[in-house]
Amino acid sequence: MRRQSAVKKRYHLHKAVALVGMMGSGKTAVGRAIAQRLSVPFRDSDQAIEAAAQATIAEIFARDGEPFFRDREAEVIARLLTDEPAIISTGGGAFLAARNREKIEGAGVALWLDASVGILWERVRHRDTRPLLRTENPRKTLEELHKVRAPIYQLAGLRLQAIGGQSVEETASRAVALLLTRPDVLEEI
Repeated sequence: MRRQSAVKKRYHLHKAVALVGMMGSGKTAVGRAIAQRLSVPFRDSDQAIEAAAQATIAEIFARDGEPFFRDREAEVIARLLTDEPAIISTGGGAFLAARNREKIEGAGVALWLDASVGILWERVRHRDTRPLLRTENPRKTLEELHKVRAPIYQLAGLRLQAIGGQSVEETASRAVALLLTRPDVLEEI
């Protein structure tokens, strides 16, 4: 008896999926895994901003301030949404701006990677690349940011709860299953 080889599932992404959520929620890692699984492009708004500015996000914040950064971020997100449907990782503060929410919902769907403060802290506490956490008490700052931002993230069209200890691949599988509940966004072919 011959063994059947695993058949790779094929998908059709109808519109962009913008991953939103707090720093450390997994937008980049999970986004790459989803894009690979769906065989679609992955785009990272922070990387696109850094490439255009030839500076890191932290350097842009320090040199030009947050308002300047947020304007560039809005421009980049609008541009990424006009390309072919893709998985787009957005910065943690991007979805807070109504102009970005409107652009995302107009061209695709927002998927909130909802992670608890405990999970987020475990993921970001050893990194110094987060300009908003360069405070005397970064854990408290993270908690405050989460408290303010969570009600806005709830406006996303889709929500995926993070599970502590779950791998990127497992989270990506759950995200794909969630996206398949929206045939206007994703279909298996």
